[in-house]
Amino acid sequence: MFLRSLATASSLAILSAGAIQACEIGARVSIVGNEFPAIQTVGAVAQECTGAEVKSNLTADHQKINLAGMQGNPAEYTTAIVANSSIVALINEDVIRPLDDLVAKHGDGLAKNQLITVNGKVMAVAFMANAQHLTYRQDLLEEAGVAVPTTYEEMLEAAKTIREKGILENPVGGPYAAGWNLAQEFNNMFLGYGGEHFKPGTAEPSVNSEAGVKTLEMMKALSEYMNPDYLTHDSNATSAEWKAGNVALMHMWGSRVGRLKDTGDGALEVVANNTAIAGPLTVGGGDIPASTLWWDGWTVAKNISDAEAEATFIAMKNGVSPEILGKPEVPEQAVWLIEGYQPTEAATGVFAAANSGTKPYPMLPYMGLLHTALGNELADFMQGKESAEQALKDVEAAYIAAAKEKGFL
Repeated sequence: MFLRSLATASSLAILSAGAIQACEIGARVSIVGNEFPAIQTVGAVAQECTGAEVKSNLTADHQKINLAGMQGNPAEYTTAIVANSSIVALINEDVIRPLDDLVAKHGDGLAKNQLITVNGKVMAVAFMANAQHLTYRQDLLEEAGVAVPTTYEEMLEAAKTIREKGILENPVGGPYAAGWNLAQEFNNMFLGYGGEHFKPGTAEPSVNSEAGVKTLEMMKALSEYMNPDYLTHDSNATSAEWKAGNVALMHMWGSRVGRLKDTGDGALEVVANNTAIAGPLTVGGGDIPASTLWWDGWTVAKNISDAEAEATFIAMKNGVSPEILGKPEVPEQAVWLIEGYQPTEAATGVFAAANSGTKPYPMLPYMGLLHTALGNELADFMQGKESAEQALKDVEAAYIAAAKEKGFL
């Protein structure tokens, strides 16, 4: 429902106003999260609080360390910045606390649709929305004489023309790094083909299907137009390829595209000036975008003192205060769920995703296990070592074993 409201909002400036108090804390705060620009801004502003130490560890490996870092007593991290995928593991392992009491005491100014509720309890505070969508080089498409793609089939045709005309040898990019990223590319495409990850009302997997096979075949076809090292390219590496002028077409996170248009962040001038944004692509003749809708937000650890929990809530709320929008670079960094935010050009793709019926990433307690299985098992198919059917059979076998161990099956 949180992202459904985004789809119909004409402006996010409607969020309720509230006085922003001076950020004074009385206990330690320790942050772990991803490292893209919007989160870096939140972490930096949270660290401006005074009265106690505020540490921040923002890294692409955050999902490998946040759970372990919150399981100790006391927890190493007092907050993890998460998304609708990564919060599930923290809830499953009971390492984050409900925030209702802290919202009641310090939550003035937070909008209702920022409060992520699970089983009737507030478990996170969202500060931005996200989605993957088309990013393209307007000049290169014009040089090739091809229209802006609206489907993955059209992307393949455009890539073929760009290569044949000698403009770029590997015109397609994407975060296809083996592991989490490759699994997420599967999830996007699979939903676009009308796939359902699980049999209705159960935790039984259903990715070994016609939609699953078609998904892998399309991913393999796209990879033929990618850098040969594409299985090592996460969002950071893919962005670097784009800035260097090596890519003409890609599905990329909305939270990343602002920097692609910024020469001050290392992009070539010709690249920055010709980076354009469109909505997510469809595939297979379907009308459901081959993408997913996301939110990012922050949590508070369970295994810490109440004083640390209160300090963490205050510091993180400071990190997402309306004042951050006054910094020139910040509005372009995300689709912010913050009072006073006015959508920028960089938000175009995320709003297009929300308005075109893109499905939210499945926030199910066992989805993380399937995501992990996909990430571990799909690289062999992409490298031509096994069939699509065998890869999906391996995925389901790995998931079933993990789901039984956790008691979901």
